[in-house]
Parts: sequence; C-alpha cells; structure tokens
Amino acid sequence: MGKNLYQKVWDDHLVGPLENGQYQIFMGLHLIHEVTSPQAFGMLKDKDLKVAYPGRTFATVDHIIPTDDQSRPFSDPMAERMMAVLSDATEMHGIEFFQPNSGSQGIVHVVGPELGLTQPGITICCGDSHTSTHGAFGCIALGIGTSQVRDVLASQTLAMDPLKVRRIEVTGTLSTGVTAKDVTLHIIRMLGVNGGVGYAYEYAGAVIEAMTMEARMTVCNMSIEGGARCGYINPDETTFAYLKGRERVPSGAGFDAAKRRWVGYASDPDAHYDDVVVIDGSAIEPTVTWGVTPAQALGIGERIPDPAAAEGLDQELMSDALRYMQLEADAPIAGTKIDVAFIGSCTNGRLSDFQAVADVIEGRQVASSVRAIAVPGSEKVDQAARALGLHNIFTAAGFEWRKPGCSMCLAMNPDKLVGDEVCASSSNRNFMGRQGSSTGRTILMSPIMVAAAAIQGAVADARDVFQLEQTS
Repeated sequence: MGKNLYQKVWDDHLVGPLENGQYQIFMGLHLIHEVTSPQAFGMLKDKDLKVAYPGRTFATVDHIIPTDDQSRPFSDPMAERMMAVLSDATEMHGIEFFQPNSGSQGIVHVVGPELGLTQPGITICCGDSHTSTHGAFGCIALGIGTSQVRDVLASQTLAMDPLKVRRIEVTGTLSTGVTAKDVTLHIIRMLGVNGGVGYAYEYAGAVIEAMTMEARMTVCNMSIEGGARCGYINPDETTFAYLKGRERVPSGAGFDAAKRRWVGYASDPDAHYDDVVVIDGSAIEPTVTWGVTPAQALGIGERIPDPAAAEGLDQELMSDALRYMQLEADAPIAGTKIDVAFIGSCTNGRLSDFQAVADVIEGRQVASSVRAIAVPGSEKVDQAARALGLHNIFTAAGFEWRKPGCSMCLAMNPDKLVGDEVCASSSNRNFMGRQGSSTGRTILMSPIMVAAAAIQGAVADARDVFQLEQTS
C-alpha cells in the first residue's frame, strides 16, 4: 500500500522515538513573530542556550503593529517592548528579521509563501495557530506554543504524536460568487470545530485542484478552526508555477531538481486514509457565520437556526450565541446590519483577494453608516496592489487603505471594534471579544461578501449586489 503526503513528510523528518511515547521531528523551517517568540528567547537566555539553526528561522512583525502610523516607538508600550525584544534577539542570534519598510514585512503566513520559504515536502512550525496555511504547498505546517518555540529554537526539533489523516474531497465545480472562503466555512460547518481533533486534513477533489495557490492557502489556513492539527494539499503544477522565480526558491537546474523531488511527496494513488469525506462543491453557496464559532455558519439564503430544534449542549450553545450576537432564530441572516467591514488577515489578505474586490466595487460606494478598512497582508502585497491601482479603487469606494499587519483580525493592535459594533470580516475567528470589544460581534465571510455588506450596510448576497452572472 502506498503512502499519503503526511506519512512521507513524517518519515523524512523523523529523528526518533522519545521515552514518553512521542516522536522527535526535525523542523525544516521555523517562522517567528513578536507575540510568542520574545518569551521563548527569554527561556533560552535563562538556560544559556543558543539558537541551533539560525539559518532555518525567519522573523517578522504582524500581530501588534499599527496599520496607520508604524513609526517607532509604537504608542502602545507593550507593543513597542515586544518589537524591541524581537529585534534585539534576532540580531543577537543571527536570525533574519523582516522589519517594517524592508520590503518583506507582513503577516507571517503571507510572507513565508510569497518569498518562497514555504516549499513542498518540508516541515514548518510557527508560534501561531494558523500556520496550517502553508500546507497549501504540500508540506506539514504546525502551529505551536511558546514553550515549543523555545524547543525548536534550541534544537530545531519538535516532540509530537503522529496524526491520523482525513481526506476531504470537494467535487464538482463552484458556482459564480462562491470562493475558497465559502468552501472552508462549509467544511467546518459540516465537520464541526472539533471534527478534526487528532487529524491532518488532506484537501483534494476537482474544486481544490482548480484553485489558485492563494485560494488553497485560504482553505488550509482555517484547518485549525475545524480542530485539525494541520491541513495540506498535494503539490502539483499550480504549486510549481507559483514557486518558480520566488526569491528563496532555487532557479535553473536547481529548480528542476527541486521540482522532481517535490512531485514525489504527493500522496500515492493507493495511499491509506483513516477517513474520507466527500463534499459536493456545486452545492456550496456564499457562506457566513451567525454565531461565535466558524462552524456556526449558514448559506446566505438560509435562515438562522432555531435552538429549539437542537438538543442538550448544542441547544445551550446555540442559545448563548444568538443572545450574544443579538440575532433572532429563524430570521434571515441577509439584512443583518453591520457597522464595520474588514478585508485582510492571513486568511484573505493577499493580492488576489483585493483584486477580486476591486473588480466589483469600482464605481460603487460604501454605506455612510459603515467604517470600512482594507489591510494588505504584506508590504509586497501592498506594493503590487498599488502598482495595479487597487488602493485607489478602494479609497474611491470609501475604504481606508492601511499598511500591512494582522489588523482587525484580533485585538492586539489599535484596530478594534467599539461597543457592540457588528463587523463583516474576512478573517478566521469570531469568538466573543475577538476583535477587541467584549460585546463586539463578528460575522465571517469572503472578501467579496464583505464588500457587498459594506456597500449595502448589511449582510448581503454578493451575487445580487454585484450582479454576478453564472458562467458555464
């Protein structure tokens, strides 16, 4: 019997078994940022340890950096301190740091792929749960905690248990207006936020194969929201075309040799899977959340579910979510008023996301009641968008075009909700208080759905707002 990609990468990076029953795995690439790594560097200092392989570690700043004024010192003393510690530690240990205005700063899961650091068949870890993004390239990418960041800095290895593998096949073709974000929200809705516990997700099928690399990254990004430890897509010609010519990717004969190696990591036709799920992609419609987890989602044409139809804990969780969101059971989600629109994050802050929105908002105007911001995922995304004039289209429509950072995805920088504002967001999490206010409410959706909500002043079907016609 053949092997799946997860098994192949595991075998290539296995150092050996540990006494506690876990296994020691070599990490090919370690990405760090300012939130989880300063403490880890402090732990190294306490033990008088050095970074084992500084050439395999790369740093950026994303979570705490302001997206309006990025001049130093930052207005937030804690943010300034975290930035200073990371800067000093990377200099001390000889680690490359993509600082602001370097041309390479940005959200860690945007920067890695666009520079070509993320490549098929390697192991990647980062002190951030959405490291699963990188699995789009056919690698095993793991989010880790601060103590594990310390361990990888000191040894370039990670102690872990092997995972089961679930293959998720998305068949058919997507309808016009349905995006990768809708696909991943639909998957999480079907399998639940705990459905992937103990699993690596392998995404496959005609819908996945037809996706661009940036769309694939969106799908893999939210694997963790479904409980999976990681998610990946087998490398193919789409992968190789994206990587060719990237700054940190071999060129010429070196690229050809790398490609031959990368092809071999794809799952074998007779590979074993612990579970297989098949989803009809043609049945997926634009999907938005109504509650406080990505699994509490529904198609834009559906009505908000009634807790009375559920039982036990589900009924209680649904009731609590509706109470927090100030929504009524059996009401349509379309028409829900919003106050803020946010396009960005490691889920949907890439060039193609902004291009897709620019294509539909040109000549339109954000509702006067809505505060709308667009935040590129990296300096390279910002530069490319500006070269295409996308920033002008956004600002003319009433969006603020900001500087790169995690921004309103989470409450670690000045971009936050106020009071019980409702935000249409292209980010990845919608739990209570995620966007900075204990009463603020988040509705997750795709970038073009955020744009539709911004223009209407309420949750709306982008297909109707932008008169998107179905293509054959």
